[in-house]
Amino acid sequence: MVGTWDNKDLVYCYAALNVTNGKLTTRLVEQPARIKQQTGQSKTRWLQVAFAAHLHDIARAYPAEVYPEVVIIIDNAPWHRGPIVEAALAAHPHLTLYRLPSYSPQLNPIARFWRILRRRATHNRLFTTRSELRQTLRHNLCYYQSMRHKVLSLLESKRKKAKR
Repeated sequence: MVGTWDNKDLVYCYAALNVTNGKLTTRLVEQPARIKQQTGQSKTRWLQVAFAAHLHDIARAYPAEVYPEVVIIIDNAPWHRGPIVEAALAAHPHLTLYRLPSYSPQLNPIARFWRILRRRATHNRLFTTRSELRQTLRHNLCYYQSMRHKVLSLLESKRKKAKR
């Protein structure tokens, strides 16, 4: 039995996964408790700013001189579009977003990684503070960064089909 707290604090994790070598480029972002009051922004706008910062991280990890085209597979979340994201893409023209069709997470290679990361880092655990959650996520992301062969094996494994 795991206890719970009446706590709605969130830590968002952005990650880009290189499907050829298993390298992860990550960014953890804590949600302000009251976004509108603290930042004057809506949740979507705040997440767009975080996603644009993540795009800058990817551009630093994969410079245009070495990687002339970097394709990033994304879903159709509202924070994956907008003027802030377009400005980040304009600043780094070698980054290309490939949008998946709606309701198709099985096509996104990183979806398998999210499932394994959540299971390893957060399931059946009680975090008393947001910093504990953030620290656990960071440690597990570092683990997978050092164990790239495990990340690649997730991509290569066949998904189990649901029984009907």
